Amino acid sequence: MEHQNDKQIFNPIFPINEYIPDGEPHVFGDRVYLFGSHDKEGGETFCMLDYVVYSAPVDNLKEWRCEGTTYSVKQDPEHSDRNKYMYAPDVVKGTDGRFYLYYAMAGGRFTGPIHVAVCDTPAGKYEYYGCVRNPDGTPYTRHITFDPAVLNDNGEIWLYYGWSLAVDESMLPGGNTAEVAEAMKEKLLQVQVQMFEKTMEEIIAEPEGIMGANVVKLSDDMLTVITEPNRIVPGQFDAFGTGFEGHAFFEASSIRRIGDIYYFIYSSQLNHELCYAASRYPDKDFVYGGTIISNGDVGYQGRKAEDRLNQTGNNHGSIECINGEWYVFYHRHTHKSLYSRQACAEPITITHDGKIPQVEVTTQGLNDKPLAANGCYPAVIACNLTKPGMPHMIDGIYKEPVPHITHSGEERFISEISDGTLIGYKYFAFNGATQLRLHMRGDAEGTLQILADEELLAEMPVRPSNSWTVLETPVEAYGMKALYIKFSGTGNLDFISFEFVN
Repeated sequence: MEHQNDKQIFNPIFPINEYIPDGEPHVFGDRVYLFGSHDKEGGETFCMLDYVVYSAPVDNLKEWRCEGTTYSVKQDPEHSDRNKYMYAPDVVKGTDGRFYLYYAMAGGRFTGPIHVAVCDTPAGKYEYYGCVRNPDGTPYTRHITFDPAVLNDNGEIWLYYGWSLAVDESMLPGGNTAEVAEAMKEKLLQVQVQMFEKTMEEIIAEPEGIMGANVVKLSDDMLTVITEPNRIVPGQFDAFGTGFEGHAFFEASSIRRIGDIYYFIYSSQLNHELCYAASRYPDKDFVYGGTIISNGDVGYQGRKAEDRLNQTGNNHGSIECINGEWYVFYHRHTHKSLYSRQACAEPITITHDGKIPQVEVTTQGLNDKPLAANGCYPAVIACNLTKPGMPHMIDGIYKEPVPHITHSGEERFISEISDGTLIGYKYFAFNGATQLRLHMRGDAEGTLQILADEELLAEMPVRPSNSWTVLETPVEAYGMKALYIKFSGTGNLDFISFEFVN
């Protein structure tokens, strides 16, 4: 099935069998490039594939093309059974006009260092260049050298990096308080020694600890650190009493300069959201700004975590101005795991006072208007897939039945649709009466409700079927509406596609 429908685009923004998480969008020349990790469809862990890059003309975000494999992990001299994959990258144009790719190797418990590859063009192919190092040439491994982000600020090169332990507050004895953090201090040190393969002395030697977001300046060689690191956003256990409390740094550093303001975008301790902090300086005085997006719409219009609209999990992305408009790029989760994540994007607004209001996840994404209620669409472009008790994924693969996006062979579909499941598509432009056809299968028996926003359009009976079966009903709606499909009954359904027949 084609990903685009009559030159429309929808989330996920790339082909539905492509898995590019951790996306860093950058405009170079007349194209925007998305640099990200590369997950395997139905993968067993994070980032199992080599880097590929997609790009689009800045004036036509419906026309993305794959630039191919731009860098292979086997090009890195430290590639081994221990360091076999590459985590989230970032790319910056150096003062010499070349493009530098920064990344951390997967494996080795974040021990670093940050690695660098270089190319004359943003689309690759990149060649290994070296690792970030101290002035004496030794690898730079202070704090936790993970998730690099790089800014060329009028010739000054700033490298941002870090990671922090994030713990569900409900798991902390006595709650998430400064007193609890102090009481757990010794235990946290022991955990850090085990997790990061650092000595207790190395950890204690860092005045602000090793967990949090940091920045250093690099020399013109794009490798050598020439300043002491500054802590710009605290981790969860150091955020008490600050503006970051409740939204402290977890991972996913990203940096943008907009006018005279520096925006640091990151994934918070809540894991599913991209937040931002702002400062007039690249290396200090960052103030918490808010949440830009959550991959479960948690926080949007006051939504609580228990009412998440998707399986939530880690989030990583950034913002970019493309042809005069601002967008946020993020990722969603499939396959009941954290290991098959897909790139999505939404338009955002930066207000006159520099704020970025939170936006909701949608199906239409980069499309400049609601999708046409006409033609055929893959079911997996749902922006909401939920039921009571939807989980937040921390690690691994979820074992319990829950509605999710998956694949079998060359088919991608929604599976384990059970009683109470709500599937949502935002938004469609309805223009009156049409016939809606759903392609489903399963052992389910019950009723499907079709809604436009909160208006019930139709109900359809569901009977067991082992093969893909068409369920059809007339519907009538007008204007921009969310399309919802809700199942009530017993058993489970798979859902592969739907179409509007006018």
